[in-house]
Amino acid sequence: MQATVRTFDEATRSGTVFLDDGTVLPFGAPAFDAGPLRLLRSGQRVNLAMSGGEIGYITLSTFPVPDA
Repeated sequence: MQATVRTFDEATRSGTVFLDDGTVLPFGAPAFDAGPLRLLRSGQRVNLAMSGGEIGYITLSTFPVPDA
């Protein structure tokens, strides 16, 4: 699933994304830490993997999502 970064807090490694339908979803440090990223900026396109109704993995749209 793809989305656009809305917010990102470097200190907590968490933030929010906009889905393509405008829905805002939060992600926590575990989702950020699961991927290879060091930081995110507002407006960046990302790929997401959902786990249990939450974002379980987030990475840049140019990087693959595991088991996708």
